[in-house]
Amino acid sequence: MMPEGGMIVPGTIHPDLEHLVDEMPALDLSDVPAMRLALDGRAPRRVEDASGTGPSLVEIDGPAGSPRVPLRITCPDAAGARPRAAIIEIHGGGFVLGSAADNDAANRELANATDAVVVSVDYRLAPEHPHPAAVDDCYAALLWVAGRHLELGIDPARIGILGASAGAYLAATTALRARDQGGPALACQALLEPVLDNRCDTTSMQQGTDTVFWTGALAERSWELFLAGNRLDSRTIPARHPNLTGLPPTYLTVNELDPLRDEGLRYAERLRTAAVPVDLRQWHGTFHGFTMLDTAISHTAIEALHAAMSVALAAQSTGQTA
Repeated sequence: MMPEGGMIVPGTIHPDLEHLVDEMPALDLSDVPAMRLALDGRAPRRVEDASGTGPSLVEIDGPAGSPRVPLRITCPDAAGARPRAAIIEIHGGGFVLGSAADNDAANRELANATDAVVVSVDYRLAPEHPHPAAVDDCYAALLWVAGRHLELGIDPARIGILGASAGAYLAATTALRARDQGGPALACQALLEPVLDNRCDTTSMQQGTDTVFWTGALAERSWELFLAGNRLDSRTIPARHPNLTGLPPTYLTVNELDPLRDEGLRYAERLRTAAVPVDLRQWHGTFHGFTMLDTAISHTAIEALHAAMSVALAAQSTGQTA
């Protein structure tokens, strides 16, 4: 068991990862446009798409008065029984970096491993579009997928949501909004190394001054850019929401050497207290973003995600035909 508040000790990186630390990009959020240019096309773990078939691209209506929301839809390569499950995937990037296209290869792996249609959301980024723009875009994607389940060939009872890092914040917030507003029921949520609390006051956050790839200072800066002075309420920050009952079964991961570790552990405990089924995976010797690297421990973590989502989505089948 990885206790909340455990020390982040330099030199305890997993053996699979030690020699690859330098492959992680050096992040600087003092100049976001420059950082985007520096990262353009760079991903430490690039898996070639052997099928040669890219995702389908669509644009959907967003909130009133907002731009349309681009989606990337990836179907499994093999023909399968219909209707299929669906996974709404939300990329990370500290609210300010990245795009849905960055995860095309990973989403094809996900679609094939789970036999699900994966819908990736190209939400608006801060600081140009601060909160709640990204949340609105992700919720619009959920409404669109559920409303077009026949067209997409999916079972509306088997829609899951997946996000990593800041994308996990957006996934968690979308799940809360769907519950609070009587929106589509989610079969599961997967929150990977999640961003959940803007207070940045946990022990792991305070110790995360020199952690690999993501630090406490970067976390604080990303929240500043995302919130842009907007007033907080209980719907804005998952860790501060007073009521977590009725949320979908949750797969949640934390990394031992990650400033975000303790807020993930706290959220998992609160979900369990609210009688939400939680599958908590704690990866020892790992840092934020380690699954981007081509290592045995990274592949183990990805395979565990695929297996958990397959089980969670299969459990909700209605047998409806498209």
